[in-house]
Amino acid sequence: MTVEDYNRAVDLYADNLFRFVLKNLKDEHRSGDIVQDTFERLWMKLEFVSALKVKTYLFTTAYHTMIDHIRKEKRYAGYDPAGVNEPSHSGQYSDLGEVIEKAVGKLPEDQKAVVMLRDYEGYSYREIALITGLSESQVKVYIYRARIFLKNYIGSLEQVI
Repeated sequence: MTVEDYNRAVDLYADNLFRFVLKNLKDEHRSGDIVQDTFERLWMKLEFVSALKVKTYLFTTAYHTMIDHIRKEKRYAGYDPAGVNEPSHSGQYSDLGEVIEKAVGKLPEDQKAVVMLRDYEGYSYREIALITGLSESQVKVYIYRARIFLKNYIGSLEQVI
């Protein structure tokens, strides 16, 4: 990979990476740091990464960096996962985007990441498996479980509107 390829990758993928990480972390500063770390790692391995596979490399690195940050944060914050999967939407909202964002925020981190890669970024199951290090069948299971949770959380469209 050349310096020109690197600069092209920054132009093409920096915004997508930032959006992906931001949707998962909900913190602009940490998301920016993770994207910056991701591009720094690419720079360090410039000669080993193919220009054709740079997008997968970037999303894989960002995903793993993000998961590392989440795990460190949970360790220090005394994270209690007891209420993570409890559907709790019971009010009436007029903004469907707000409801969906809140529902996606309640998903476990692995499920949230694969749903974001699949539905927001448009990756195939195989590409998500490469990015996350999960098997393709595990990716499908996480997406299925996440969609079931979202369906139960959001409920019927009549309740949302």
